[in-house]
Amino acid sequence: MVVPFFLSCETEGISLCVLNIRHNVIEKFQLHFYIAKSNVHFLQVVNAAYLLSVRDSQVARNNMDAFKNAWIEKVKLLTMAVDAMITVDDFLAVSEAHIIEDVKSGIQAVINRDGYLLDRSAGGIRGRSLRVCNVVDSEMDLVAASSYRDRVRMATKLLRDDVIDQFADRAEKVVNKLEKEAVEGISGDNRDYTNDVDEFIEASELVHNAVKEIRNALLMNRNPEDVDSDNEYEEDAGTNYPDSRNQTADVENEQKIMRRLPEEEKRKIQEQIDVFKIAQSKFEREVAKWDETGNDIIVLAKHMCMIMMNMTDFTRGRGSLKTTMDVIKAAQEISDAGAKLNSLAKQIGDESVESETKKDLFAYLQRITLYCQQLNITSRVKADVQQVGNELVVSGLESAMSLIQTARNLLNAVVLTVKAAYIASTK
Repeated sequence: MVVPFFLSCETEGISLCVLNIRHNVIEKFQLHFYIAKSNVHFLQVVNAAYLLSVRDSQVARNNMDAFKNAWIEKVKLLTMAVDAMITVDDFLAVSEAHIIEDVKSGIQAVINRDGYLLDRSAGGIRGRSLRVCNVVDSEMDLVAASSYRDRVRMATKLLRDDVIDQFADRAEKVVNKLEKEAVEGISGDNRDYTNDVDEFIEASELVHNAVKEIRNALLMNRNPEDVDSDNEYEEDAGTNYPDSRNQTADVENEQKIMRRLPEEEKRKIQEQIDVFKIAQSKFEREVAKWDETGNDIIVLAKHMCMIMMNMTDFTRGRGSLKTTMDVIKAAQEISDAGAKLNSLAKQIGDESVESETKKDLFAYLQRITLYCQQLNITSRVKADVQQVGNELVVSGLESAMSLIQTARNLLNAVVLTVKAAYIASTK
């Protein structure tokens, strides 16, 4: 059946995405576990479909629907897990590679006069393109309104509303032509497939160029060091001897220096970031329950989360924050947003009836004030460079760890405040 086959292809694509994820062993093990569970359910769907094809009955249909729905839920969970771990840049790179493979498969199908395979390849291209739009649009939901966000969304809108339809129409014409030739019994020796191949390539090129345009639009807000995350530490790892011309620039760019931290310190920082991401996931689940339209508390909370993510990225030598001064300014921005959130939540608390929830809300507000103050202090992350012999010794672990821990505590406090404010507003 077409549906199980399509879902199987998506599982394979997700598995390939996992290969591009560089996270800790536990996260990789969890993803492989999810994939294994999805494949088990997929086999159950295949068996149920086979039984249904042998003897059609209501019982067999119900059995098929039950297994299919269970499998789809597993795939959704797996997709969400991958989305939470893989960066949008890596996702787009993998998606582009898969689209190219689908195009190659489609070209071979045209040459072999296989309309079914061509239709399947075209369906894969459409599915991947829609997934690109959905993932990138979700990423843009976390970005503040700006010309950058508008450009990215315009690129995804063009792909979804225009390019995919053009591709589908042109691919369908080629498929119909192949199927008609198969019915009429036209042999491969008596036909020229060059025009059909060119037509499919031109249609596919529209999609590929649109996906590249989305990727280019995203990269407009990236730093050169962030574009190829596979080489995150390779360039700096080979630099053992100081260069007088580069050393001054390195001191001015603390972000790059953070990338020269010893491997053991990088590992410790990554462990703290993994814990921070747990708090981030909890935060995202909580704020996703409410529509941010007209809800200033949710808007402020999301804004604070985005800045904290930039600050934790700085400790890994990535992101938009380049120097200690950038991090200090970001911390001040969080403090300002925290003060506004405090004011709004306090107003809700003052207007609500006396209850344990109201007491909890005011307690959480005090935590936000405290952690904002701590973040202002720990934001003065300073990565020091000292020359010992012919080697550069980089330090900055303690301040980086404190920054991440404080950001995590603040994020947890914001989650509790959002929840308490909502409950208090209903009383």
